Amino acid sequence: MIAALTPLLYTLGPAALLLVMAVVFAESGLLVGFFLPGDSLLFLAGALVAAHVIGLPIWLLAAGVFVAAVAGDQVGYLIGRRFGPRLFSRPDSRLFSQTNAERAQRFFDRHGPKAVILARFVPVVRTFVPATAGVGRMVRRRFTTYNLVGAAAWSIGIVAAGFFFGGIPFVAHHIELITIGLAAFSVVPALVAYGRSRSDQPTATISTTTPATP
Repeated sequence: MIAALTPLLYTLGPAALLLVMAVVFAESGLLVGFFLPGDSLLFLAGALVAAHVIGLPIWLLAAGVFVAAVAGDQVGYLIGRRFGPRLFSRPDSRLFSQTNAERAQRFFDRHGPKAVILARFVPVVRTFVPATAGVGRMVRRRFTTYNLVGAAAWSIGIVAAGFFFGGIPFVAHHIELITIGLAAFSVVPALVAYGRSRSDQPTATISTTTPATP
């Protein structure tokens, strides 16, 4: 996915901020956005700002990502609160995975309310945790506080990391190769989730009966 978005980042110029914000919002707030490459996209955008490919100040990129991340999580929370437990009882489809939803539920159960912050740094899980908090009727004010903290840490941290490494001459001169590496890295969470879903499926066992000895 990151490979498909990279040419747009190069050609849109400052308007690339809108693309980044749209991806962040969809990944954070819409259950169908779990496959989007949030981390790698933010890192690449920060690196392209440092390389002067995207003509924006780094603070504006980070601020835009922060706003989109907060808004996305709030929408996810409201979806979970509105539709309740039946939201996660939907059958699997190309755009919804029951396994991913259950993984987010286990993550939330393990970490409690701070999962809203921690999930920001866990691909796939960050898409479902806001809705999980809504389903669990987490107090909205408390959710919003954790949402603001998590969004700030994630947006500033990942964008700043990309900007720092993008300012290194070696990185700036090999940004295309790094983009390919990020594209490969971005599919790892999806592969891990697929592997877990396969391992969770019950395996059929064949019982054999030894014939009685006459």
